[in-house]
Amino acid sequence: MSTSQSTTAVLETKQHFEILDGLRGIAAFAVVVFHFMEWIFTDPSQNFIGHGFLAVDFFFCLSGFVIGYAYDDRIAKMGLRNFFISRIIRLHPLVIAGSILGLLAFLFDPFGGHLELYSTGKIILTFICSLFLIPFPVIADRGFNLFSFNAPAWSLFWEYIANIVYAFVLYRIRKSFLLLLTILAAIAICYVGYNSGNLLGGWSGPTFWDGCARISYSFLAGLLIYRSNWIIKNKLGFGGLTILLLLAFIMPFSEWNWISEPLVVLIYFPLLISLGAGAVFRPGLKKACIFSGKISYPLYMTHYAVLWMFGNYYTNYKPDTTQLTLIVITSVILLVGFAYLVMVLYDIPLRNYLNNKRKKRATANP
Repeated sequence: MSTSQSTTAVLETKQHFEILDGLRGIAAFAVVVFHFMEWIFTDPSQNFIGHGFLAVDFFFCLSGFVIGYAYDDRIAKMGLRNFFISRIIRLHPLVIAGSILGLLAFLFDPFGGHLELYSTGKIILTFICSLFLIPFPVIADRGFNLFSFNAPAWSLFWEYIANIVYAFVLYRIRKSFLLLLTILAAIAICYVGYNSGNLLGGWSGPTFWDGCARISYSFLAGLLIYRSNWIIKNKLGFGGLTILLLLAFIMPFSEWNWISEPLVVLIYFPLLISLGAGAVFRPGLKKACIFSGKISYPLYMTHYAVLWMFGNYYTNYKPDTTQLTLIVITSVILLVGFAYLVMVLYDIPLRNYLNNKRKKRATANP
């Protein structure tokens, strides 16, 4: 059996932390709602989910834990090439889908936009950069996001960077050095919080390095949790941990964000990862948990195209509270349904095709 085949076989037999997967879905849902509320509440202190953006830091911490769990004991055998191919197959199909959806929303937004301000060449270049995760914050109508046609892709850029650093450095180092790096990254998080007043940055050119601090600490903390076996056995279940996670997103927005947000990222999220890894299912919630986990990444990577159209609609037409409530609830439900279709009709089939192609190639060249 080839290295590629044996690696795939072992990965398929590894235990899955379904509750952690389910919490990822809850975090993705929180991000979607937060993005809608951003348009409605220009004053963040009025936003009931004003800290929904911290879901990204939860993603990063969970990613560090999962990557360590999935690859620490086998990356040396599978090799860097197979590791990177595996990660690209897992992550990039939805990067492409999100970019295409974002471009279509930019070109055919029925509620506004200023398409005439941008040359065809600039639009094409921006789209190419989005496809290959090359930061290019030049579109004013997209808030000068690093990735104008799919704003959430900024976190995927840093996810790729973290995977590269893991493959070349982190999987080799001792736990004591990993702890030191985590402490240094924690200091960087505190500096960002103090300097900016919050941890909202990372998505734009001026806040680019804030994203580096956010991924550095959380990814390292997740990896350290796994390697230290800081798993807390508990009976909170998916429901209990969902409530605890949501509390972080709905905590009051105040002048003390520069303290409260770093505390959530530095202590609370790693604690939730430890609890989630040690939790057990309660009857009746297993299917919901599994669905939440499966839909999380497709939802996160496909929802933002609609947000720009919603923003233009809201700005131009100013719907009343009743209309707005109906629009947001309906939109969120439809976005979840659309993400499910993208998952079953595009993402899963494409990833299966690419993985099967790898297996055939490995069989032909043992």
